[in-house]
Amino acid sequence: MARQERAIRTRRTILEAAAAVFDERGYTSATIGEILERAGVTKGALYFHFASKEELAIGVFEEQLAISLPPQPSRLQELVDSGLVLARRLRSEALVRASVGLALDQGAMDLDRTPAFQMWIDRNAQLLSGAKAQGELLPHVDVAETAELLAGSFSGVQLLSQLRCQRQDLERRVTVLFEHLLPSIAVPAVLARLDLAADRAERLLAECGAHDAGAEGPLTATPGVPARAEAG
Repeated sequence: MARQERAIRTRRTILEAAAAVFDERGYTSATIGEILERAGVTKGALYFHFASKEELAIGVFEEQLAISLPPQPSRLQELVDSGLVLARRLRSEALVRASVGLALDQGAMDLDRTPAFQMWIDRNAQLLSGAKAQGELLPHVDVAETAELLAGSFSGVQLLSQLRCQRQDLERRVTVLFEHLLPSIAVPAVLARLDLAADRAERLLAECGAHDAGAEGPLTATPGVPARAEAG
C-alpha cells in the first residue's frame, strides 16, 4: 500500500510540474527535460507513468474530472455540482487552471486537444442521460446538443471571467449560466429543488475531503488510469 501511495504522489508531482511548464512555455515549447527538472524525478520515473509529452498533456486534461463528488438523488443537481466545483477548482488549484489553459492553447498545433473537451462533454451527456431517464428533462431536450452547449458555454464564461478579474467571480458567472440554461431543459418541479447557492461548491468539496484554496488537492488516482506500484 505504501508503494502504491508513493506511485500516486510521484504521478501527481509529475503532472503538477508538467502543468506549470505547459502554462509558462506553452505545449509546443515545453520539453521533457524541463518537466523532469521541475518535478525532481528521474526520466525512468516519468516514463513509468507517461510514455510521451502528449500522454502528460492528457493526464493534465483529466484533472478537470479527477474528483468524486457526493452522489445526489437528482442527476441535474449532479450536473450543477460538477460545474460549480470545476469553477471553484479553477480558482484554487493550479493544476486545474493549467488543464483548461492547455485545452484552449491555440498554439499547440501538434497536440490533439479534442480529448480535453470530449471528456467533459461525455460527462455532461452521462448526467443529462441519467436526468432524462429519471424524468427530469423537458421532452424536447437533445442530450448530445445540450452537453456540447454546456461545455462550450462554460469555456466562454470562464475565459471572460479570467480576462475581467482573474476568475474571482467565476462561481457567480457559472451560477448565472445555469440560471439561464436550466429553465429551458428542466421540468419545473425539478428546477425548483436545485441548489445553486453561492457556497454550494465549498460545501461539496468539504464533504468529499478536497483541500481548500492553494492546497495540493485530493490524493486520488485519475479516473480510468489505475495507480501502479513503482519499481524499486
